Amino acid sequence: MEIVDLIKKYNDLGIADVIDHEKFNLISIDHHTTRIEGSTLTEVEAQVLITEGRTPNGKPLTESLMVTDHHAALLFTIESARAKATLSANLLQQINALVMQNTGKVYNTILGTIDSRTGAFRKGNVTAGISYFPNFDKVERLTTELIKKLGDTIKSPLSVPEQLNLSFDAHFNLVSIHPYYDGNGRTSRLLMNFIQAWYNLPLAIVRSENKATYIQALIDTREQENIEIFREFMRSEYHNLLQKEIEKFEEMKKPSKGGGFTFLF
Repeated sequence: MEIVDLIKKYNDLGIADVIDHEKFNLISIDHHTTRIEGSTLTEVEAQVLITEGRTPNGKPLTESLMVTDHHAALLFTIESARAKATLSANLLQQINALVMQNTGKVYNTILGTIDSRTGAFRKGNVTAGISYFPNFDKVERLTTELIKKLGDTIKSPLSVPEQLNLSFDAHFNLVSIHPYYDGNGRTSRLLMNFIQAWYNLPLAIVRSENKATYIQALIDTREQENIEIFREFMRSEYHNLLQKEIEKFEEMKKPSKGGGFTFLF
């Protein structure tokens, strides 16, 4: 089934309207995006942390802070998109500041002190694995140009496949600029979710178990200068997410063989 058909079926079934569905869907996003960045919290531990405020035993506090910071940033991102807030470099910096609120660091550079908890652009060069990112003196211009282009395009009439591609392209391009010292991956995935929420689309999740394939898709897209590689990876993630949500919902609605709920005692 094509993605457009899956989205229609997802909406027709009213999955998003199920009690607490959005809350736990957002927590799932928190879980997977922070796992990609090194958190070891399980999804259940993330749920207990967000819903009850209880940190898991035996896990570093910074990992819990990473999850709660991301949850605050995700709520702000979704609320901003639904309010049709103007997509700007300032809004993006607010998102990044929330992502790094309790785990960010202060960097002393020859150009001054940079507090990564403020969403300030980096003033140094960075690498991640085998990837090199644009020189720091290009970061502000590249980020501003990207956000302006996205802000103009998002207001244009687009088909659903074009809306999804816009969100995936935004994700790829921002993480490839790497404008911040920390939280670039999380902020880029939140930018993708902002665009999806703007169009009232189900929110994409990059599943943590697919981290290696995700990183390879980013690398291959840059090396081959072919955005379709990353789009295809994200379409696959999105398709699988919707398919699983639909299957779970339809299974829940099936009558049990015994005619109802079975007590296990």
